[in-house]
Amino acid sequence: MSKKYLLILVLIFTGGLSPFAAAEEMTISDLKFEGLQRVTLGAALLSLPIREGDVVDDYEISKAVKKLYASNHFESIDLFKEGSVLIFKVKERPTISAIELTGNDKLTDEQILDSLKSSTIKVGSSLDRTVLSSIEKSLEDFYHSIGKYSAQVETIVTPLPRNRVSVQIVFREGVAAKIEQINIVGNKAYQEETLLDLLTLSESGGWWDLFADDGYQKQKLTADLEVIKSYYLNSGYIRFQIEETQVALTPNKKGVYVTVNVNEGDIYKVENISFIGDLLGHDEDIKKLVALQKGDTYSASSVSASEQSIRKYFGRLGYAFPEINTYPDIDDETSSVIVRFAIEAGQRGYVRNINISGNTTTKDVVLRREMRQMEGGWLSSSAIETSRTRLNRLGFFSAVDVNTQRVSSDLVDVNVNVSEQASGQFNFGIGYGTESGLSVTTSVQQNNFLGSGDRLGFAISIDDSDRNVSLSYNKPYLTADSVSGGAQISYNKFDASAANIADYTNTTYAFRLSTGFPVNEVNRLGFSTGWENTNISDLDTDESYYQLDNFLSIYGIDDDEDAVFNDFDITSSWSRNTLDRGQLATQGMSNSLSAKVTLPGSDLQYFKIGFDIRNYQRITKNGEWTTLLRGSLGYGNGYGQKDGEDQILPFFENYYVGGYRTVRGFSSNTIGPRALYTDDDNDDTDAIGGNAKYSLSAELIFPTPFLDEAYSSQVRTSFFVDAGEAWDTEFDYSSFMSECNTDCDNITDYSKPGNIRVSTGTQLTWVSPLGALVFTLAVPLKEYDGDDTEVFSFNIGNTF
Repeated sequence: MSKKYLLILVLIFTGGLSPFAAAEEMTISDLKFEGLQRVTLGAALLSLPIREGDVVDDYEISKAVKKLYASNHFESIDLFKEGSVLIFKVKERPTISAIELTGNDKLTDEQILDSLKSSTIKVGSSLDRTVLSSIEKSLEDFYHSIGKYSAQVETIVTPLPRNRVSVQIVFREGVAAKIEQINIVGNKAYQEETLLDLLTLSESGGWWDLFADDGYQKQKLTADLEVIKSYYLNSGYIRFQIEETQVALTPNKKGVYVTVNVNEGDIYKVENISFIGDLLGHDEDIKKLVALQKGDTYSASSVSASEQSIRKYFGRLGYAFPEINTYPDIDDETSSVIVRFAIEAGQRGYVRNINISGNTTTKDVVLRREMRQMEGGWLSSSAIETSRTRLNRLGFFSAVDVNTQRVSSDLVDVNVNVSEQASGQFNFGIGYGTESGLSVTTSVQQNNFLGSGDRLGFAISIDDSDRNVSLSYNKPYLTADSVSGGAQISYNKFDASAANIADYTNTTYAFRLSTGFPVNEVNRLGFSTGWENTNISDLDTDESYYQLDNFLSIYGIDDDEDAVFNDFDITSSWSRNTLDRGQLATQGMSNSLSAKVTLPGSDLQYFKIGFDIRNYQRITKNGEWTTLLRGSLGYGNGYGQKDGEDQILPFFENYYVGGYRTVRGFSSNTIGPRALYTDDDNDDTDAIGGNAKYSLSAELIFPTPFLDEAYSSQVRTSFFVDAGEAWDTEFDYSSFMSECNTDCDNITDYSKPGNIRVSTGTQLTWVSPLGALVFTLAVPLKEYDGDDTEVFSFNIGNTF
């Protein structure tokens, strides 16, 4: 090609208006730009691959113009020559001054602007009209994929002074095309209705079918086709194929007809199962992990489950990256298949580093001491999973992510990333009862004191009758072996007359030391010893109730005489915890058994035994739907004699039932035996508790309606049914009735169980920065005259 024609091509490409004569070569004496406004001369020259003094030909000049266009600064470039001077007359691309979106309902402004930004269309950048056109098309393609075939996207560019433009994107979304009909052709084994029931998409059900998903979406159809395929593959149709899918659009673009052509094939049976590769001597164990047996109908899901089980098995042995592949050997003549598992365990992986991130408050050591995967040890998938569970149980984190990162063929790093949540709790409770009116409680507790994982608690409870102050500190890791230690000191003053029970005051000082020992990962033993000083003063035995009189008579306490008791006790406990999370668990069980007994020689000799259980069972795999069964049992009594009389459980150690922790719908601690008087009015008296109690609860936990998915791990909604009661095995009903002189007709016998209360309702729990907020609406299903019911309660504090 002659240089003349080459130069013509250069000018055509560059848009030059004044061509210069072809030349063999030229030495550039100067480079000039005309039309620069926003772009500096230095920036323009940097985009050129030629400089003053360079000897260039036409080809090199054409490459220089291409480089200028590639800089994305210029909309047009005209090239001129004056002697040995090259003059570039440019028109800069306008700067985007504003972007306006109108008519977009399906896509949010943030989604569109983020997409534009990734394509360099943003305020302050240069406008590339070709990119803008491609964005228009991609947006329309998106709307078509969700069934809005009449959607249009138009871009309006408005010039502004100083070479600026305003970009307006106008959306005309239109309506989504409805699925008029779905036809499945070629199915013989299953009726069309059976297959259609598997789909998320459905035919238009008319205005009366409000819940029909009849809007066509390409992505949903693709997913539905995979569901049909999996259904057949799991039923033995290993040769099943979807041969063709036709989507026909109605002329008005408001409806679609979907036709799916399938080829089922035959049902295939498993002829044999074999293994290829080195099973490292674990042949028998691995065979037991296979969900298929000889003679079974072939199932793709069973094959996948077997692969996963084998992979986890090797993972527990430290082989971090085993290769498990399945090769079905299909015999079409006999409709049988030999399932061959190819296993390559690879090298055993070792952990180089454990990297922790996301903990801004909690110290690294708090997380590391919960890790059961050790640095320098071989990688174990079970140890990783146990570590994740233990971190979740702490209750310090809203999310825990543990993953492995391969460093070399036999080395991995374990990356632990956590999202912290409020571990301090300000407990503030407000309740309103039909009988009790307004009630208030408050306390403060920090479960992760200064990020150390230690628990510091300070509680104050004040009402008309009760003053309670306590300070506690617990160190879960007193030693490196997870031996815990703690202490608690408390003060309580109870004015019984303000509670309409009797005219006495109970002042108690207490001190307790505790420790705990791990048995294994889920079981723990605890022991504590304590001292309590109890002072009963301001007694007026002339107006005391029957149950109190019984207690006072045992210890020979007379009118206007203070009673002081000094007691030393020991407490032992066993706990088992397999919950998946410390707060708002979705799977697992928590059990605790405790026993307390005062030491012989104490002024009061008694014992108490309690058992609590919580059991979560997931209904759905992700735990959005979960059941919770909860129960609590308690029994206490005295042992030994005092001046020839059997000792009993002190009335101030009684069990109480009622409130949002036991039986919702009833005021706290109001279910159970009531104060009874032989000579006074027995109407509307207060509950005084008993020496035995139980409470049961069943809950259905479900996703909170209208809640953004981002908050699902912090909010929980449930329906519940609660039941429970308390009674006093030492109460002599016959003896009381023989002495009773006033209002004795409707006295309930609380010496044995049988006075159960039942309630039902709904509860919403939100783990907020202040602590867990619990809102409860409950309706009693079984109650008795004089019960303090509580339809609504609101609490800030611990959850169960």
